[in-house]
Amino acid sequence: MPTKTLRIPTPDGQSDAFAAFPDDGEQHPGVLMYADAFGIRPVLKEMARELAGHGYYVLVPNFFYRHGPTPVVDLPEHIGEEARPAIIAQLMPLIEAHTRTDDRILSDADAYLGFLSAQPQASPGPVAVTGYCIGGLLAMRTASAHPDQVAAVASFHGPVGADGPESLHRLLSKITAEVHLGHAETDITPDALDELNKALDAAGAAHTSEIYPGTVHGFTMSDTDAFSPTALQHHWDRLLPLLDRTLTRG
Repeated sequence: MPTKTLRIPTPDGQSDAFAAFPDDGEQHPGVLMYADAFGIRPVLKEMARELAGHGYYVLVPNFFYRHGPTPVVDLPEHIGEEARPAIIAQLMPLIEAHTRTDDRILSDADAYLGFLSAQPQASPGPVAVTGYCIGGLLAMRTASAHPDQVAAVASFHGPVGADGPESLHRLLSKITAEVHLGHAETDITPDALDELNKALDAAGAAHTSEIYPGTVHGFTMSDTDAFSPTALQHHWDRLLPLLDRTLTRG
């Protein structure tokens, strides 16, 4: 599976990135994959390769590039509960700076999608966006800002709707993509899920939105204590059919 380390020009500099794609000389639909807050690391590269193996050009940008290239903070090989609080304390100022307004998110999304569409291994036409943790929020905002380009969006253990009903309404009202939201049991209550799904219905968004049973925040990441192999497989069982339905193959 060919992979590349890339640099994406943005209005604020250059974002380092990782790409994976099939080794067949053909063009394949593009998928923009936003990492979780821990960023690009072996587990994200493994997930990008797995997705690329199903026939996609997968681009994973370092959205904290303003603070330096990957790794932005030092990470252990396994992010256990003892190490997690200190790492999150380092990352929180970066997260807050990146999400305080939409300006950084949307200017970066423009750059990432423009770069993705220009890659010779990526086919023309609609793309998908997927994200994990904070990356799920970035994925949803990217889909909202690019309704003519993004045909599918998926968020896993991401803080969708965290800014309140009005912000959620504005976000969803512009999305034309098919949506999948995979929530951790610890991230959302059944009542909150019901309200979120009503908002998706009201926006007219084709969607599935569900709590993955027995999960905690971060369940897709095999290098953390939150990891659930069953939930990771459930994530693939939802994501792959979504992409197959919505992205045009040559």
